[in-house]
This record gives sequence, C-alpha cells and structure tokens, in this order.
Amino acid sequence: MAEEQKSSCGGCGGAQGQQGEGGFQAFLEQEEIKDRMGKIKHKILVMSGKGGVGKSTVATNLAVALSKAGKAVGLLDVDFHGPSIPTLLKLEGKPVYQSEEGLIPVEFLSGIKVMSVGFLLKDQDEAVIWRGPMKIGFLKQLLKDVLWGDLDYLVIDFPPGTGDEPLSIAQMIPECDGAIIVTTPQNLSLNDVKKSINFCRRIKVPVLGVIENMSGLVCPHCQNMIDLFKKGGGEEMAKKMAVPFLGRIPIDPSIVEASDLGEPYVSRHSDTEGAAAFSKIVQHVIDLEEQGHALD
Repeated sequence: MAEEQKSSCGGCGGAQGQQGEGGFQAFLEQEEIKDRMGKIKHKILVMSGKGGVGKSTVATNLAVALSKAGKAVGLLDVDFHGPSIPTLLKLEGKPVYQSEEGLIPVEFLSGIKVMSVGFLLKDQDEAVIWRGPMKIGFLKQLLKDVLWGDLDYLVIDFPPGTGDEPLSIAQMIPECDGAIIVTTPQNLSLNDVKKSINFCRRIKVPVLGVIENMSGLVCPHCQNMIDLFKKGGGEEMAKKMAVPFLGRIPIDPSIVEASDLGEPYVSRHSDTEGAAAFSKIVQHVIDLEEQGHALD
C-alpha cells in the first residue's frame, strides 16, 4: 500500500515522549523488532472477532497458496491459548534451534518458514495460565528473535477478539500492510467481526478484506451445496462496513481431513471449489500489491 496509508503499528512513537528507563527500553525493543522484520516486504494479520470461525485454517492455507504462487512466505502463530499451526502442518514437537543471531524458524515442506508459540511451550497439553504482562513480554521476545530473512509475505495468525493481546501485538508489528478478517455467515459471528473491523480502524490498521468461511456445505455424496450456516452474510456485512469482500470458503469434509492429517487443503485437494476460492483470494492480495492499491 502507499506509504501514507501503511499502518505505523509500532506503538512507540519514536524516542520522543518516552519517559524514564522503562520507556527507553521499550523504544529500544521496538527498534530491534523493526530491524528484525525489516526484510519482510508485506505483513498480513489474519484476525477474527471470535474463536471457532476457522481463522488458523484460513491463515495456513493462505500462506500455502501464496507459496504456490511463487512467493517467499513465513507463517507466524501468536495465539497463546490455541496455537493451531503446528497441528495443521503436522509440525508438532519439532524443535526450534537457537543460533547466535536468533531463533531459526521451522521449515514446512513447501519452503514456508513457520514459527508458533506452540513450538516454545514445554507441554502442548498444558494450559497457559499467564497474566497479560508475561504474555506480552514473551511475544515481544518472539518478534525480536526470529530469523525470518528475506520474505515477500509474513502471514500472522492472531488471537481472536479485540482485547489486550491482539492490541499489543498489532502495535508491535512494524509497518503491517493490513488485516484479513475471517467470519462465518451467521449473525453471531458477523456482530463480532464488525468489532474487529472497528478495532482495526481505531488502531489504523487497513482492512484488506473479509473472508466468509464455512459458507455452505459441500455434500460429500452429490457435491451439491447446502447452506448450513446461511450464505452471503459476510459479503453483505462487508458492503455495509465499506470494506472489500475477498471470497467464500465452503464447509468441505476434505478440509477437516486435510487439517487432521497436517496436509494443507489447498495442496491435498487443489482441484476443489474451496482450493479455487483460496487461490482467488490470494490472487486478489497479489493484485493489490501489483496495482499499489493497498500493498506497496
């Protein structure tokens, strides 16, 4: 996107205005994050107003689809209480190595660089019972230390909601290009997604668009579409909120199968309607970059 539109997202505001030793330390940490992520051309946040809408599945398949389009891609999972990316890519238990320069991301088969909070927890089944400052400090350390190298895109799987964790992380990401908001068609989800859009506007993160996930059920027998959770609610809401609508992802039993196997749906079932929808969404993002409308 154009420079004047790009979110500052840094939250620190530079050295001016920093008060005392704590403020100066925060400024230095933000500069370290900025320097570490400086080789990443585009940073895209994948967000949702609530859990259970398939946000992590969408983030994973978007990253894989971008990679299939020839882009150098990283995938960062910062959802403390539900780090799903290791499971979705069958990377559970993979070790993260520390070099003198920092943490080396785990590499997925297609060449995607992956980092997740889940890699750094001692026990995958243990609940993370940490207060806010401890979680934010851990995430700050994660952003400072990961060696991403040169990337075209970093897809960041955010915690659900609009509370302290999403706010703090968004403010720490330097020059993020914008957010993709994931919803399901029913009103229960749409009401929360409106809050996510307003959240982005308040913190000056551009909304790249809305994805309507679980939009119709593909019958595994006849391949006809059943509107299980209604259809079109996401598109209608996006129009009312004046944000782009990126597309619909149907409920497909193959998505569940691929997720459980740790094989991305867009790779395992590349000839399906859902995979075509992901490809269309990715092409829309790439077109924005090439046209300079939202990404620069």
